[in-house]
Amino acid sequence: MYRKDGHVHTPFCPHGSSDSFASYVEQAIRNGFTSISFTEHAPLPDGFIDPTPDKDSAMSFHHLAEYFETIEALKKEYQKYIDIKTGLEVDYISGFEPETKKFLNEFGQFLDDSILSVHFLKADDQYFCVDFDHYTFEKLVQRLGSTSNVYKHYYETVYEAVVADLGSYKPRRIGHLTLVRKFLKLFPVQDTHHHLIQKIIVEMAKQSMQLDVNVAGLRKEYCGEIYPTLSIIEMAKKENIPLIYGSDAHNAKDVGIDYKKFERTL
Repeated sequence: MYRKDGHVHTPFCPHGSSDSFASYVEQAIRNGFTSISFTEHAPLPDGFIDPTPDKDSAMSFHHLAEYFETIEALKKEYQKYIDIKTGLEVDYISGFEPETKKFLNEFGQFLDDSILSVHFLKADDQYFCVDFDHYTFEKLVQRLGSTSNVYKHYYETVYEAVVADLGSYKPRRIGHLTLVRKFLKLFPVQDTHHHLIQKIIVEMAKQSMQLDVNVAGLRKEYCGEIYPTLSIIEMAKKENIPLIYGSDAHNAKDVGIDYKKFERTL
């Protein structure tokens, strides 16, 4: 039976674990997966300054060639057991579209799979990493005036990502669509911004995009739900958008985790 984990990180992740590449692959095989996409955080665009304290949101440009070479070696080593795909999780950062397009034009040819995600929001003249920690999220709420405004700005930025011209190698899958809900238990919000989400889903369908059904939120202390929510998954199903399971594993033990919960959403 075909079983894919389409969102997996690696030892090249600065904020991940030092588990070996092979341990990620072997965990996927043990869990009955027939395909795995390594989607490490792509290097941030030229000129963008990572707002996180340790500047560790993404892989360095200096490691990119080694990353590709390592995955190619793994493909050969495990070709009889599992289909391994070379991928990246690319950040959409408002204002850095030309730099992102340039990066994809240069390196997209090496990718089998990729994800387009929003982690960074621009508020006035400052960028915030929306999922870094709840203190950063609180600062963003203060800057934008309310939790609802943060959600609205996040979904507007996701829509920008969907419609952005990032060239022929633009990722076809949107990552963790409701990442903004990571701290929902601390910052509850009544307005679900249904109209914005519907707009995103309709545009994704027009562009034949996929949706990352990401179970990482289940492991987050202040979240406890899949990204995106079940109601959004239902919207996507009505638009015939392919739903791709993603563990968003940042260590080997989480590869393939909670797959049964993903199956129950289908």
